[in-house]
Amino acid sequence: MLPAVKVEHLWKEYVVGQSHDRHATFYDTLSNALKAPFRKRDETLADPTKFWALNDVSFDVEPGEVVGIIGRNGAGKSTLLKVLSRITAPTKGRVEVRGRLASLLEVGTGFHGELSGRENIFLNGAILGMSRKDIAKKFDEIVAFAEVEKFIDTPVKRYSSGMYVRLAFAVAAHLDCDVLIVDEVLSVGDSAFQEKCMAKMGDLSQGGRTVLFVSHNHAAMGKLCQRGVVLQFGRRMYDGSISEAMHFYNRSTRTSSIGLSATLSGDLQRAVTFQQLTINEAAIAPEHPISPAAPVVFKLRAVSSIPLDEFRVTFCITRHGDTLLGLHDALTPNTQPLGFFESTVVVPAFTLPPGDYGVDLNAYSNRNGQWMLAKGVAQFSIALEWHEGYEPSHAMGAFNLATPGTRVQLGGQIA
Repeated sequence: MLPAVKVEHLWKEYVVGQSHDRHATFYDTLSNALKAPFRKRDETLADPTKFWALNDVSFDVEPGEVVGIIGRNGAGKSTLLKVLSRITAPTKGRVEVRGRLASLLEVGTGFHGELSGRENIFLNGAILGMSRKDIAKKFDEIVAFAEVEKFIDTPVKRYSSGMYVRLAFAVAAHLDCDVLIVDEVLSVGDSAFQEKCMAKMGDLSQGGRTVLFVSHNHAAMGKLCQRGVVLQFGRRMYDGSISEAMHFYNRSTRTSSIGLSATLSGDLQRAVTFQQLTINEAAIAPEHPISPAAPVVFKLRAVSSIPLDEFRVTFCITRHGDTLLGLHDALTPNTQPLGFFESTVVVPAFTLPPGDYGVDLNAYSNRNGQWMLAKGVAQFSIALEWHEGYEPSHAMGAFNLATPGTRVQLGGQIA
């Protein structure tokens, strides 16, 4: 069976600080000409910044499946639904929706304010390709569900936001559509109506309708959806059962704000966000000291809103405020991280003597000439442990490097 919704490598770019809502007027043209001689000194402030609201998103939705789109504010959820609803076009990528699609993304989506509720019902049905006869069969059911009988012949511009939502959802849910897309807009309605909407969407899915649903009400989402797609900084981070998706989301929000006590400096702060740092798979500060016989693995998740040429992240290991060594990540020069990216470095076993250590992060773009330093991001400790062939000593120096021919006996084996 072919999927009801197919999303392939979807990208959507926006420009911050630049509006395309209207054409330039004569006043705008004259004003820009007069300001031109003075613009150069302020061009860095006026220069718009591009960012990717969607970053290479791909997934399929099967017919009759109810999928919850999960993510923090700004993760790209609403942008994704607008692209699926053909309200906005993608920058790159491809979307296929098989069958009639109805969407409820904002209060009064698809309504004409000057028309009455009755006229808007027939207008929306016509947009979905339904005949007037078919719409008339559903009319009484729609009005009863929306609870707007007294105002059905009143122009909808006089409706309250709650009345708007009730009628808009009733139209989208009762007219013959194959795919229903619903954003957080249902939160406008009262709790009783929200429950009725959830029950209706459950009935639709059992009847073979496909539903894509965005909500911060995870309890309702857990009841309604079988599957969850987690978005983070415009990227699809997880796709699986709704319970596992919510667990992934809750875990990522607890560990995503690294370095809250860190000191940030540098001009890359606007473009790069250090999102999550783990040390041997533990967030921020491992609960127990790390054995000197184990390597220390640093993994950084970050996001960039602009392309950065010849970009590199350095993990600086500190002790008592002094930097002992700097470790570059695996990113090669000319890499251009845009959106989500990862960096990993490993300190070999027996390199760091026992004691307490700190971590600073330094991001640098050689081509752009921009940098960012985050001091005091994390802490960890190396345990005081004795192993055969390894005796901790202050005479070992700040850190240790094994030389050719060094033999360390562990567990009866020669390493």
